[in-house]
Amino acid sequence: MKFFFFMCLGLFSQFVLSQSQLVDGVIGTVGGKVILYSEVETQLVQAKQQGVDLGEDGRCTVYEDLMFQSLLTNQAEIDSVLVPEAQVNAELDNRIRYFEQQIGGRDKLEAYYGKTIEEIKEEFYALIEARMVAEQMKAEITKSVTITPKEVKDFYKNMDKDSIPLVGSKVEVAQITKVPVVNDAVKLETKERLNQIRKDILAGEKTFTTSAVLYSNDPGSRSEGGEFGWVSRGTFVPEFDRIAFSIEEGQISEVFETEYGYHILELFERRGDQYNGRHILLMPKVSDNDLMNAKLTLDSIYDSIMNGTYTFSQAAKDFSDDKESKFAGGLIYNQNTGSSKFEMEELDKQLFVAIDDLEVGDVSKPVLMQTKDGKQAFRIVKLKSVTKPHKANLKDDYQLIQQMATVERKTKAVEDWIKEKAASTYIDINDNYRDCEFVSKWIQ
Repeated sequence: MKFFFFMCLGLFSQFVLSQSQLVDGVIGTVGGKVILYSEVETQLVQAKQQGVDLGEDGRCTVYEDLMFQSLLTNQAEIDSVLVPEAQVNAELDNRIRYFEQQIGGRDKLEAYYGKTIEEIKEEFYALIEARMVAEQMKAEITKSVTITPKEVKDFYKNMDKDSIPLVGSKVEVAQITKVPVVNDAVKLETKERLNQIRKDILAGEKTFTTSAVLYSNDPGSRSEGGEFGWVSRGTFVPEFDRIAFSIEEGQISEVFETEYGYHILELFERRGDQYNGRHILLMPKVSDNDLMNAKLTLDSIYDSIMNGTYTFSQAAKDFSDDKESKFAGGLIYNQNTGSSKFEMEELDKQLFVAIDDLEVGDVSKPVLMQTKDGKQAFRIVKLKSVTKPHKANLKDDYQLIQQMATVERKTKAVEDWIKEKAASTYIDINDNYRDCEFVSKWIQ
């Protein structure tokens, strides 16, 4: 079922289509919402750009997806389902930044589209809002869907044997990390350097944008002149939020410290629990001596594990610097699935190399790594388990089967909802699409 697939795609192809003289017209109506010929063409272009094969009936698939979106937004108006303006603006800002990266910068995007960024945002605000409202309405339909362990077992029992997925080899890995402690002299030098940058900006000797591009250690915002767009409270670390909600709009903060390093923040605007701005991050550089001390500490921990003084799990709890894994015995969890098991291709290159020569139960000696925030560190890793390629089963792959069962249950809930609402909603399908083999029965 491909319903709602295109709601997650970007608007870049609509920028492209807007440059051509496209003959448009209404080709369908759902309640008070119309479906345009240009919308179908846009979605087809998006699918092609992203390498999605829609098959011979791709146009029908897109058309039905748009009917579903229209039914959702129509019902959302009836039920007074709204999305806050700040959330729409935040999503719009995120997409604009993505388009800028794809096309080579803000100036090129404005030149290509023939409008300013603000004009582009204004033109596409209603479309983004409609999609977000539709997404929220869909979430309302499926939010009460639950599935019990017995239902998961029944789902698996009733699966056609040929439809049971093949699961590749998976591994479980635990780690103990040690991040070098930067000496106080280096931290003070970094703080003073950022403070001088701030003074130069306030004095008009440097611009914030140029300073961010030249000096900031944040790869996510550096190329954008330090701009991070609209974010909600809790997106960044608490210290960052505290500053963002304590300074005035247009103000540049004093230098402040987080676990990532030293920052200055310029606040553009606040709306409720969201804010927009830019920052410069300077990370104190780790000396070779600091790095070696971290390795020596892990060497000692490794020896304690090998001679039985500590179990790996206890050593992770007592000594690891990785907050996400230390209280789980060092076990690393797959952020994409929530499971502790990784397919080999899902492992980052550093971790793959670290376990390459290990047997199950083996512990590596300290190996160099890079943390998520770009810092150099050391870790020791333990290969906890390896599964062979096999057909999914309840014992080894319960979470996968649970997900499949939940998707089926949610799909059924959506289909029932469409059937109910379509029966009481005015729907007109263009003659060119009446022969489509739709998933749902839209005309009762």
